[in-house]
Amino acid sequence: MTEIERKFLIKNTYFLKGIEGKRITQGYLSTDPERTVRVRIKSDQGFLTIKGTSNQSGLSRYEWEKEISTQEAKQLLQLCLPGVIDKTRYEVVIENHTWEIDIFHGENNGLLLAEIELQSEEEPFLKPEWIAQEVTGDVRYYNSYISEKPFSKW
Repeated sequence: MTEIERKFLIKNTYFLKGIEGKRITQGYLSTDPERTVRVRIKSDQGFLTIKGTSNQSGLSRYEWEKEISTQEAKQLLQLCLPGVIDKTRYEVVIENHTWEIDIFHGENNGLLLAEIELQSEEEPFLKPEWIAQEVTGDVRYYNSYISEKPFSKW
């Protein structure tokens, strides 16, 4: 399946008051841009995800994901490359889109990102006032990149 998403920095987090987030721990078995392989634990669910290379605009790429047991995910995290990502994800619905807001912890503390998945690269959407600069296609904001080069060391 092709994933089409846009990614933005966030100005502030006041709009998250009263919204419960889910803690995410994720690591990478491979950060090769041709085939990124990610292991994730989101609350009490495990996932194995493979992503292909992004297209030229950085908006689209192939993504395959399978739910696995939390126990399997914990075992696979032990095999991951150094630099496990720790973040809290919040979901904010605006009109007919769900924004995924990630607040990073640990060595990526201070990084605040918002992503929106779209049906097409041209699909219009309402951009909330808390959205700042767009960073779609900027590899520095890929989770696989910040797992190797944490935000705190930029």
